Amino acid sequence: MLEVGSKAPMFTLPDQNGEMHSLSEYVGQKVILYFYPKDNTAGCTAQACGFAELYPQFREHGAVVLGVSKDSVNSHKKFEEKYGLPFTLLSDPSLEVIQAYGVWQEKKLYGKVSMGVVRTTYLIDEQGVIVKAMGKVKAAENPAQMLKALDE
Repeated sequence: MLEVGSKAPMFTLPDQNGEMHSLSEYVGQKVILYFYPKDNTAGCTAQACGFAELYPQFREHGAVVLGVSKDSVNSHKKFEEKYGLPFTLLSDPSLEVIQAYGVWQEKKLYGKVSMGVVRTTYLIDEQGVIVKAMGKVKAAENPAQMLKALDE
């Protein structure tokens, strides 16, 4: 996981519509960058729907929400449409950005060890500096935690 106070690594990834997004486009805005394991799983759906529900409040704070997973553009599109998600989902099948942000880690599930995305959320300020980093977040609680972080 990256340290608070460090510069957020720059990237360019396709969204759910196949359009490219670069972190540099968001300079001057706060960015909530959240990494999640997989579209349409229980935890990831709860987290995404929580961000969707609070999205108007994030926008009032001048923040954008970007979700990142290794799922395909097509998978993201179906996920967005199924739940009416109002924010950008970025596809990183090469794991380039996922690894740059330190969220590709060893995970244990029922005694089985594998590599995967550890649910992690970063708050990046208007200058591209990480001001909050939360690892191993609880999916359902994370959106409210990030809204609270914007108020701090």
